[in-house]
Amino acid sequence: MKRKITLKDIAKELEVSISTVSKSLKDSPEIGEDTREKVKAFAALYNYKPNNIAISLKNRRTKNIALIIPEIVNDFFGEVIGGVEQVANEKGYNVIVCLSNESFDKEVVNIDTLAHGGQVDGFIISLSKETMLRQDYNHLIEVENQGMPLVMLDRVTEQVLCDKVIVDDARGSYNAVSHLIEQGCKKIALITTVDYISVGHLRTQGYIKALGDHGLELDPSLIVRIDGIAGCEDPIKKLVENQDIDGVFAVNELFAVTAMKAVQNHGKKVPQDVAIIGFSDGKLLKHATPAVSTVSQHGEEMGRVAVKMLLKRLQSDKEEESFSTRVIKTSLIKRESSGS
Repeated sequence: MKRKITLKDIAKELEVSISTVSKSLKDSPEIGEDTREKVKAFAALYNYKPNNIAISLKNRRTKNIALIIPEIVNDFFGEVIGGVEQVANEKGYNVIVCLSNESFDKEVVNIDTLAHGGQVDGFIISLSKETMLRQDYNHLIEVENQGMPLVMLDRVTEQVLCDKVIVDDARGSYNAVSHLIEQGCKKIALITTVDYISVGHLRTQGYIKALGDHGLELDPSLIVRIDGIAGCEDPIKKLVENQDIDGVFAVNELFAVTAMKAVQNHGKKVPQDVAIIGFSDGKLLKHATPAVSTVSQHGEEMGRVAVKMLLKRLQSDKEEESFSTRVIKTSLIKRESSGS
């Protein structure tokens, strides 16, 4: 099926703003007659039809926003939900939370159901693992073409033009690994995700740079890439049993706790024999024995910033054509597991 032409397509082809196209099609006197005629002729040529969803969005607000997250196993996304709901509720909006469960198909279904059903005014989304693997973002681009604002959070892609909220993942991991090195670690293992997941890729870059800046050689055998949370125990156990390590940096809290358990089961002590730092300050790390050092992403703040960006677009009468990316600084929380 041939894709329908949108206001953005017309604006790009004629090198004018979306607002100019919209006003021209409505015969607004603000736009010169020549421009109006040119826009209307192009629209007629390609059988442009006004998008009913976009029109309804202009005329009616549900006061609902959707938050789509990939999973809720770690506390980070729980913090994000809390931040989003806090600001949204203060502004009179309700939040509909959906889980993609790392599934591209479920992510698409969630968006299609809420967008085409007219149930929400806009979306905040953290991409699923499968979506990033497939690099198929047409469902998100279509949402924007329909006139619905979209904000990406944490897991993002440059292939979709929208507002984004991220943390300084590379810098956060760099600081964590540097701390392990300052504690005397020289054989530091990295437990990370597969590279197509944006945050795992960035945190791996920070690990590599920290080693290099401190004069330590990169040993690929100390890097374990895990595709998903389920089944992470075996590769982590093999790493601990087969490699002579004195430090571990794990890119999420579950990997960190699993590594600590594997180290202890192997007859070694944390942090005396192996120091450990995780990423994301969840309950698992706070209440583990010993308590695990970590990089805090400030999930609640990320949620607050994301919903503020979304509401700004919803409440603006202008067709904003530029997008921004907010970078939230991480914090290194030093606890017992890193010898602090």
